[in-house]
Amino acid sequence: MVRASVRTRDELPSLRTIVREWGRIGCLGFGGPPAHVAMLRELCVTRRRWIGEDEFEHAIAATNVLPGPASTQLAVYCAWRMRGVAGALAGGAAFILPGLVLIVALAALFLGDPPAWVRGAGAGAGAVVAAVALDAALKLLPGSWRRAGAGGRRARWVAWVLAGAAATATLGPWLVLVLIACGLIELAWERGSPSQPGGDAASASPPDGGPAAGGRTAGGRASGARLHAWPVPAATVLAAVVASGGLLALCWTAFKVGALSYGGGFVIVPLMQADAVDRFHWMTDAEFLNAVALGQATPGPVTQTIAVVGFAAHGLLGAALASLVAFLPSFAFILLGADRFDRLSALPGAQAFLAGAGPASIGAIAGSAIPLAAGLAETWQVVVLAAGAVLLLLARRGVVTTLLLAGAAGSAVALAGGPVG
Repeated sequence: MVRASVRTRDELPSLRTIVREWGRIGCLGFGGPPAHVAMLRELCVTRRRWIGEDEFEHAIAATNVLPGPASTQLAVYCAWRMRGVAGALAGGAAFILPGLVLIVALAALFLGDPPAWVRGAGAGAGAVVAAVALDAALKLLPGSWRRAGAGGRRARWVAWVLAGAAATATLGPWLVLVLIACGLIELAWERGSPSQPGGDAASASPPDGGPAAGGRTAGGRASGARLHAWPVPAATVLAAVVASGGLLALCWTAFKVGALSYGGGFVIVPLMQADAVDRFHWMTDAEFLNAVALGQATPGPVTQTIAVVGFAAHGLLGAALASLVAFLPSFAFILLGADRFDRLSALPGAQAFLAGAGPASIGAIAGSAIPLAAGLAETWQVVVLAAGAVLLLLARRGVVTTLLLAGAAGSAVALAGGPVG
């Protein structure tokens, strides 16, 4: 990887500086991955010149190839480039912990026995989550459509999007297997195409995550074999924990969030909802909507929403365990593979896999709006949802602003004596 423009090790920041700067981003990083990437670029490339522009772009490409929270992985990678393993651990923790502590504190408030106006705020903010999901999907669709190319690839792109949307609405906890299956089918299709090795599929930007794509292995055949092996252990683990609802079940849900989700932060919503609400009954629909709203309204990575699910399932222990399991893969991917990031951006086998799994993930995000909207219990919440959709989709207001306005509307309903659940 290109490092000519990077300062010498003696000029790189100390661990104390890493903790301070990455902690600042963790505290101020409202707006999700785009905000995190912009803040990391401003810090590491523009202002301090710790990392070269080319290397930063390669890192974005590689982390978007990996499953799980890309902006968290990018933060860990940038800290790893500064001070190795110690830097990765210190910077990653500083990036994650501020928002995590805040969201767990809010979970204790919203999931306990709060006053009516607080429950109203949660019900109001939760009401617009379906619109937030739809807005997230619509923002991803144009770029994904362009990257699909032309002809048969675009026809398959439509099929993958529809498959993801249908799976979210009907299959619940099996969604992750549908995402993997879409990737495997696209991989097999591209390998059977005579134009694959040197054609558009091999050289294009990645399907949905960023400017390039790659995989886990150096050889195409080894990569394909490994990808085909994923569904078997995944199904085995799921079958083992499906009846328990205990800590192992919580760990499986968190693992799916941190290691098996493709297509952006919001794809974790249907993965969590199927387990937390429908299968294990850790939360009601209203509580889950509150959890998603909190994840959107607090700084830091959206993945920390899993902490609210963990808190609902098993208190503080559950919140800590779920967070640990969800974020560990991000650290593992960086610590084990960061030296190979330049190769990840050139592997056509994983590009083909993501050409299927990526659009299916976008469909899953859009499809999650159906069960999220179905969870609304009060008529006034439907009105708030409609208003939120107008603000997000037509007026182009920000997510945090929309959530705050919806929460204020819910508090007003509660103070007026209306039902808030």
